[in-house]
Amino acid sequence: MSIPSAPGSPGSPGSAGSSGSPGNALSRVAVLSDIHGVLPALEAVLAEPDVADAERIVLTGDITAGPQPGEVVELLRAQGDRVLWISGNADRELVEYRRGERDTIPDPIAPFAAEQLTDEQVEFLAGLPATLTLPVDGLGKVLFCHATPRDDEEVVLVDSRPERWTEVFADLDEDVRTVVCGHTHMPYVRLAQGRLVVNPGSVGMPYGRTGAHWCLLGPGADLRVTPYDIPAAVSRLVADCAYPDIAEWADYFLNARATDTEALRLFGPRDGRG
Repeated sequence: MSIPSAPGSPGSPGSAGSSGSPGNALSRVAVLSDIHGVLPALEAVLAEPDVADAERIVLTGDITAGPQPGEVVELLRAQGDRVLWISGNADRELVEYRRGERDTIPDPIAPFAAEQLTDEQVEFLAGLPATLTLPVDGLGKVLFCHATPRDDEEVVLVDSRPERWTEVFADLDEDVRTVVCGHTHMPYVRLAQGRLVVNPGSVGMPYGRTGAHWCLLGPGADLRVTPYDIPAAVSRLVADCAYPDIAEWADYFLNARATDTEALRLFGPRDGRG
């Protein structure tokens, strides 16, 4: 999700899409959300020792809508079966655009990103699930989704009112004790209706604070941020990406020029508040 006004084999959908879970709880799970095709940010997170050592890496959607979508997909697939994939609304929109099911996408860079994907990559993204569940030490049965458990575009925020959480959790199994979501690009951990809710923030398009944001689960929920050389990453994107407005795009998003206050002001009405 981006602010609209702002400028069978390893890693296959079949293996990533299973909603089943291994017999024993996992001790360490790294969660990467909203990479948005920013390869330098992804490379920085994958180089983290705790990510390299994690038993699973869960991607909670919006993986590809950005400057280097194909490169991001292939780097993640190269990590093998320990990477578990979830589709986000932006990934779905790219697939729909490439299949001729829609003529436009609200995010200005998204049509460009859609055209950078190979046909095989488009079909790979089309097969990704909307949710998955895993048992994690200390957190119980964890449901991973992009926006909410029932929809890939709904908005919930750190200050969403209790009634909103009751609404979005209405069809959730009682034994799900933790929900991990992305979509709004702002990290938080909170209790809602007795469940722990975790948003790792965004790897590639952070709001409010620079760096590549992610989360390590087990036995708690540890929000992390990986610093990387942003000026070098901006220069690299400008050199490697043919998107006409890439310099402005990279400067705006990699430098987190959208503040958390601005993002909350924009997203608040979509949370159903007055």
